[in-house]
Amino acid sequence: MAAKKKSVSTVESRLSALRRDFEALQDDMKGLAGDVGSIASEKAQLALRGAEDVADRAMRLAEEAAREAKVAAGEFKEEAEEWAQENAETLRVQVRDQPITSLLIAGGIGAFLGAIFLRR
Repeated sequence: MAAKKKSVSTVESRLSALRRDFEALQDDMKGLAGDVGSIASEKAQLALRGAEDVADRAMRLAEEAAREAKVAAGEFKEEAEEWAQENAETLRVQVRDQPITSLLIAGGIGAFLGAIFLRR
């Protein structure tokens, strides 16, 4: 009976040790899950910062392109006004010299454009 008691106590001590090991394993798994969660959170924050940086760069490039387009449009406008002023005087002189021909040309252009737009 003493041998039986001794083997029961040995089994119980082994079961206690196994329970402690199992509890330690559970604690380690909880800690590991927390570590994985924090690493994933850090990676997500890094990805978010990277996306914000890309968006900021894209915004700066878009703003710069808009400024350049505005400057180019202003230059084109000035060139177009200058061309119109230079050629307007030549056109006025030709209309004064040949009024009938100018009316016929304007009427022909009007008829042509009217025909094009009415065909839709």
